[in-house]
Amino acid sequence: MTANAGHRIAAVTACVSGVAHTYMAAERLEKLCSQEKWSVRIETQGALGIECELTDEDIRQAEVVLLITDIELSGMERFEQCRYVKCGINAFLREPQKVMSAARKMLSAPQHTHLILD
Repeated sequence: MTANAGHRIAAVTACVSGVAHTYMAAERLEKLCSQEKWSVRIETQGALGIECELTDEDIRQAEVVLLITDIELSGMERFEQCRYVKCGINAFLREPQKVMSAARKMLSAPQHTHLILD
């Protein structure tokens, strides 16, 4: 899933069952990034496994990574060197603007900055 322009964002969405919320969050994030005029690449980790897997290049080019998950992500070590915002999937679906605001702030944070939202 992609949108074009502005800042570059990478994201992973994943929920416990790996079905509805994973894809709902991905769709919501895609719309929000489109409104912000940000380019976004979204990997989903769900019942069908990993889809649209982020490449090393996607991660390297991302100014901020959003980890929207309620489970242990497969390949979490890929994001250790990145700026990232991590939050639960239900928190994102309830208050997406809180997450987007955090992402905006992270754009100017030093690399390796990790923010975990409740």
